[in-house]
Formats: sequence, C-alpha cells, structure tokens
Amino acid sequence: MKVLITGGAGFIGSNLAWHFISEGHKVVVLDNLSRKGSEKNLLWLKESFEGKFSFFKEDIRDTEKLKDLMEGADLICHTAAQVAVTTSVDEPVTDFEVNARGTLNVLEAARKCSKKPMVIFTSTNKVYGKMDEIEVVEENDRYAYADFPHGISEHQPLDFYSPYGCSKGCADQYVKDYYRIYGVPTAVLRMSCIYGPRQFGNEDQGWVAHFIISAVRNRPLTIYGDGKQVRDILFISDLIKAFDLIYKNRERAKGEVFNIGGGPNNSISLLNLVDWLERRLGRKLDISFSDWRPGDQKV
Repeated sequence: MKVLITGGAGFIGSNLAWHFISEGHKVVVLDNLSRKGSEKNLLWLKESFEGKFSFFKEDIRDTEKLKDLMEGADLICHTAAQVAVTTSVDEPVTDFEVNARGTLNVLEAARKCSKKPMVIFTSTNKVYGKMDEIEVVEENDRYAYADFPHGISEHQPLDFYSPYGCSKGCADQYVKDYYRIYGVPTAVLRMSCIYGPRQFGNEDQGWVAHFIISAVRNRPLTIYGDGKQVRDILFISDLIKAFDLIYKNRERAKGEVFNIGGGPNNSISLLNLVDWLERRLGRKLDISFSDWRPGDQKV
C-alpha cells in the first residue's frame, strides 16, 4: 500500500509515518517544515528508517507537485495545517490559505488521480463552536454537560468560531462533499486533544504536552480561563488505530464524519492535570490566570 502523509513531520504525521513504515508500506512524507519541532521529527524518522520512505519538502498551498506525489497512492492522511486559534486570530488570511485552500488543493489532486485514494482529514472539535445552547454545570474542579454524560454526537450543529474554526470547518465540509459530489472516498476526524511522543506543545497548541514540559522544566504556566475547562484526551497510538480501522473498513467509512477523543472516562480539566503534575513532581507549579481565549469551549 502507498500512503502519502501531508504534514508528515508534525506530531500526528510523524507518528503515522512511523506506523505505516513499520508495517512495510510505501510511505511518502510531505511537509514544509514550518512547524517548530518538525525537523527533529524528520531526523527521527530518517535515523529510524533511512531509505525506507520518501520525503518531499513541499507546501500544500503549492498545487503543482501534489498530484504527481499522490498518483498511485491508496491512502492520503491529510494532517498538514495551521493549528493554533491564537495564530488564526493574528493571521486569518494565512490560516485560511493553509487550512481551507490547502485542503481543497489536496482534494483536487486526489480527484484527478487515475485511482482515487482515500483521504482521511484531521479536523477539530472547534467546528462545533462554543455550544452555548448546551447546559454546562460547574463542579469543584471541572465543568460537565448537564444532560450529555457520554458527550456530543456528530449530529451537533456546526457553528464555526474563530478564524481557525472557520478555516478547519470549511475544509471539513469540503472533505465531506468531495465524496458526495466526486466520489473521492473521504473521512473526517473531528478530534479532541491528542497527546503523546513527538509533540512539541506550546502555549498556543498541544496543551497537555505544554503543561508537562513546562512542569518538568519548572517554567511558569498561564491558564486562560478558570482552568475548569474539560477535554477528553486521546493517546496518539489510539488515534493511529482509528486511521487503520477507517481504512480497513473504508467501504463503510467513506463519506462519514467521526468525533475522535478519549471519551468521558479519559476526560480531564486543566486543573486536574495541574494537580496530577504537582503530585507526581512533589512541588507546586508556578501558575497564573488570564482571560478566556476566543472560541474556547468549557467542555
């Protein structure tokens, strides 16, 4: 099987590359190496699998080489993206060009291939917006849904919020529609918080890794909001299993949208993680609080 991974030197992309190379598949990694840490991930892949995969330093905004690289592929894992809400607020045009137009470029290249590959797209829970109409209750150290103990389904109406939510939501709907209109087998993964090795988390994105790295290195941490906001976190190897299951069941999965997260039993608030880290490290963390950020859901 030939697998092309856009953003293949990023956190999710490099772990996908490791998995598919280890399984003996022909893997093409495409990345413009703009994300901090991506060059380290690429070096890790090269040291582990020298000569066993192909790398192309390309940008999904450049359409010329996409189709050539995709030709003959069975699976496209589209993980390349601008990933931070804060960056999208500062640079909305760039955010749109990467997330919306870049995804459209990927879909067009897949559509024009002689054999249409399956495209699995990493979307986000941010496409649902703030979900203000859903009642949230405040508990001691976290928020919770009053009437949805098992979480929100894929039938929740979309309500893009923030330029990031708009650009990813636009891409999300294009991916879904390219199956309906053009027959490109696609699947959308609306992800909660993924964490694990090869994630260079920072204050803008990858909060679990950012908290852990800051705590271990004794750096100050800023919590935006009150820290009771809850996410269901999912380890990277479980996300990779989802990719595998979707591709192996592609006749059933094509055209579908999936909410992807750890579920209620793997939910954690920011305060919960701080408490866990303080107990593990045996000391208090240097924490300060600031205003809520745009589009941040309580749950």
